[in-house]
Amino acid sequence: MSGKGAPQVTGPVDGTGLDVVVIAGTWHEVITDGLIAGSQRALEGAGASWRLVRVPGSFELPVAAKAALEAGADAVVALGVIIRGGTPHFEFVSSAATDGLTRVALDSGKPVGFGVLTLDDEAQGIARAGLPGSIEDKGFEAADAAIRTALVLRELRAS
Repeated sequence: MSGKGAPQVTGPVDGTGLDVVVIAGTWHEVITDGLIAGSQRALEGAGASWRLVRVPGSFELPVAAKAALEAGADAVVALGVIIRGGTPHFEFVSSAATDGLTRVALDSGKPVGFGVLTLDDEAQGIARAGLPGSIEDKGFEAADAAIRTALVLRELRAS
């Protein structure tokens, strides 16, 4: 979580005309709400239209993302929080969410902003959730990446 490898934003982005669906799990409400607020800042700042859909947890993100993109969304921002416990459940859910969202993006040819936090403890999530005092804003970053990728794909398809 050093943030030293984080990409430098290359200025404002114009997402006018993009339809984005933010899909968020319901676990770890404080962290998830911070991620949603960060995504909202990015999307509204870019002028994209967006809506929020809630799913029970991170495992359910891929199927909801697939449905949103099939229904016509230009991009999806997937937000979730998975905190390591004492069983292999963490690895199973993390892998399923990551692999599923990757498959959705590749199969649909549309961007999926990846804002699923895989954490050792709640403090790591608070630090990354874009809350007052946080050192990172992963919700903003995931939405910004989705917008920028949607615009790149639009440009590539037009050429």
